[in-house]
Amino acid sequence: MPDQVLISYKELQHDGFRQNPFFQCLLAEVLEEHKSKEGHTIVGYALYYYTYSTWKGPSVYLEDLYVMPEFRGKGIGKNLLSKVAQVAKEKHCARLQMSVLDWNTPSRDFYAAKGAQDLTVSEGWHFIRFDGQALDNLANEAPKD
Repeated sequence: MPDQVLISYKELQHDGFRQNPFFQCLLAEVLEEHKSKEGHTIVGYALYYYTYSTWKGPSVYLEDLYVMPEFRGKGIGKNLLSKVAQVAKEKHCARLQMSVLDWNTPSRDFYAAKGAQDLTVSEGWHFIRFDGQALDNLANEAPKD
Protein backbone atom coordinates (compact mmCIF):
# COMPACT_ATOMS: atom_id res chain seq x y z
CA MET A 1 0.00 0.00 0.00
CA PRO A 2 2.98 2.41 -0.15
CA ASP A 3 1.64 3.59 -3.53
CA GLN A 4 -1.32 5.13 -1.67
CA VAL A 5 0.86 7.52 0.39
CA LEU A 6 0.12 11.03 -0.88
CA ILE A 7 1.94 13.23 1.63
CA SER A 8 5.60 14.12 1.73
CA TYR A 9 8.09 13.87 4.57
CA LYS A 10 7.90 17.66 4.84
CA GLU A 11 4.10 17.59 5.34
CA LEU A 12 4.38 14.78 7.88
CA GLN A 13 7.04 16.71 9.79
CA HIS A 14 4.94 19.90 9.70
CA ASP A 15 1.76 18.16 10.88
CA GLY A 16 3.39 16.27 13.72
CA PHE A 17 6.06 18.59 15.02
CA ARG A 18 4.51 22.02 15.37
CA GLN A 19 2.89 24.04 18.16
CA ASN A 20 -0.41 22.10 18.04
CA PRO A 21 0.47 18.82 16.30
CA PHE A 22 -2.17 16.72 14.58
CA PHE A 23 -0.59 13.53 15.94
CA GLN A 24 1.88 12.04 18.42
CA CYS A 25 4.44 9.38 17.56
CA LEU A 26 6.40 6.85 19.60
CA LEU A 27 9.52 5.33 18.07
CA ALA A 28 11.14 1.95 18.62
CA GLU A 29 14.89 2.26 18.31
CA VAL A 30 17.60 -0.38 18.60
CA LEU A 31 21.26 0.02 19.40
CA GLU A 32 23.62 0.64 16.49
CA GLU A 33 24.95 -2.93 16.67
CA HIS A 34 21.41 -4.28 16.11
CA LYS A 35 20.47 -1.97 13.23
CA SER A 36 18.46 -3.22 10.27
CA LYS A 37 19.95 -4.65 7.08
CA GLU A 38 19.50 -1.20 5.53
CA GLY A 39 21.29 0.47 8.45
CA HIS A 40 18.26 1.84 10.33
CA THR A 41 18.17 2.06 14.11
CA ILE A 42 14.52 3.19 14.18
CA VAL A 43 12.71 -0.07 13.54
CA GLY A 44 9.10 0.72 14.42
CA TYR A 45 6.62 3.38 15.39
CA ALA A 46 3.16 4.00 16.78
CA LEU A 47 1.38 7.08 15.41
CA TYR A 48 -1.71 8.16 17.34
CA TYR A 49 -3.97 11.12 18.06
CA TYR A 50 -6.72 12.08 20.44
CA THR A 51 -10.42 11.93 19.63
CA TYR A 52 -13.53 12.53 21.67
CA SER A 53 -16.61 10.39 22.12
CA THR A 54 -19.83 12.02 23.27
CA TRP A 55 -20.62 8.63 24.83
CA LYS A 56 -17.32 7.83 26.53
CA GLY A 57 -15.20 11.01 26.62
CA PRO A 58 -11.53 11.28 25.56
CA SER A 59 -10.10 8.49 23.42
CA VAL A 60 -6.89 7.66 21.59
CA TYR A 61 -6.96 6.57 17.95
CA LEU A 62 -4.00 4.46 16.83
CA GLU A 63 -3.49 5.36 13.17
CA ASP A 64 -0.40 3.23 12.55
CA LEU A 65 1.55 0.59 14.42
CA TYR A 66 4.49 -0.59 12.35
CA VAL A 67 7.52 -2.74 13.02
CA MET A 68 10.03 -3.59 10.28
CA PRO A 69 9.53 -7.23 9.21
CA GLU A 70 12.96 -8.38 10.38
CA PHE A 71 12.19 -7.08 13.90
CA ARG A 72 8.72 -8.61 14.28
CA GLY A 73 8.14 -11.30 16.88
CA LYS A 74 10.55 -9.67 19.34
CA GLY A 75 7.95 -7.80 21.44
CA ILE A 76 8.51 -4.41 19.82
CA GLY A 77 4.93 -4.09 18.55
CA LYS A 78 3.56 -5.21 21.91
CA ASN A 79 5.73 -2.65 23.69
CA LEU A 80 4.64 0.16 21.37
CA LEU A 81 0.97 -0.78 21.77
CA SER A 82 1.32 -1.00 25.55
CA LYS A 83 3.03 2.39 25.66
CA VAL A 84 0.18 4.00 23.68
CA ALA A 85 -2.27 2.39 26.13
CA GLN A 86 -0.26 3.82 29.02
CA VAL A 87 -0.40 7.30 27.44
CA ALA A 88 -4.17 6.89 27.00
CA LYS A 89 -4.61 6.01 30.68
CA GLU A 90 -2.40 8.92 31.78
CA LYS A 91 -4.61 11.26 29.72
CA HIS A 92 -7.75 9.71 31.28
CA CYS A 93 -8.92 8.28 27.96
CA ALA A 94 -11.72 5.74 28.06
CA ARG A 95 -10.52 3.71 25.11
CA LEU A 96 -7.90 3.00 22.47
CA GLN A 97 -9.32 2.50 19.00
CA MET A 98 -7.95 1.56 15.59
CA SER A 99 -9.00 0.27 12.20
CA VAL A 100 -7.51 -2.88 10.72
CA LEU A 101 -7.98 -4.02 7.14
CA ASP A 102 -9.92 -7.26 6.82
CA TRP A 103 -7.06 -9.05 5.06
CA ASN A 104 -4.59 -8.20 7.85
CA THR A 105 -5.27 -11.33 9.89
CA PRO A 106 -1.93 -11.31 11.77
CA SER A 107 -2.64 -7.82 13.14
CA ARG A 108 -6.26 -8.63 13.94
CA ASP A 109 -5.13 -11.74 15.79
CA PHE A 110 -2.43 -9.78 17.62
CA TYR A 111 -4.91 -7.16 18.86
CA ALA A 112 -7.49 -9.81 19.79
CA ALA A 113 -4.88 -11.69 21.82
CA LYS A 114 -4.31 -8.47 23.76
CA GLY A 115 -8.04 -8.16 24.51
CA ALA A 116 -9.25 -5.88 21.71
CA GLN A 117 -12.85 -6.21 20.54
CA ASP A 118 -13.79 -6.30 16.84
CA LEU A 119 -16.70 -3.84 16.76
CA THR A 120 -17.55 -4.72 13.16
CA VAL A 121 -19.35 -7.84 14.31
CA SER A 122 -20.21 -7.08 17.94
CA GLU A 123 -21.64 -3.57 17.48
CA GLY A 124 -22.12 -3.26 13.73
CA TRP A 125 -20.04 -0.09 13.26
CA HIS A 126 -19.16 0.92 9.71
CA PHE A 127 -16.11 3.02 8.95
CA ILE A 128 -17.26 5.96 6.78
CA ARG A 129 -15.03 8.38 4.84
CA PHE A 130 -15.44 11.53 2.79
CA ASP A 131 -12.45 12.43 0.62
CA GLY A 132 -11.61 14.01 -2.70
CA GLN A 133 -14.60 15.36 -4.59
CA ALA A 134 -17.09 14.06 -2.01
CA LEU A 135 -15.30 16.08 0.71
CA ASP A 136 -15.18 19.15 -1.53
CA ASN A 137 -18.88 18.86 -2.34
CA LEU A 138 -19.85 18.49 1.32
CA ALA A 139 -17.69 21.44 2.38
CA ASN A 140 -19.26 23.59 -0.36
CA GLU A 141 -22.69 22.89 1.17
CA ALA A 142 -21.68 24.50 4.47
CA PRO A 143 -23.65 27.63 5.40
CA LYS A 144 -21.82 30.88 4.78
CA ASP A 145 -20.71 32.69 7.95
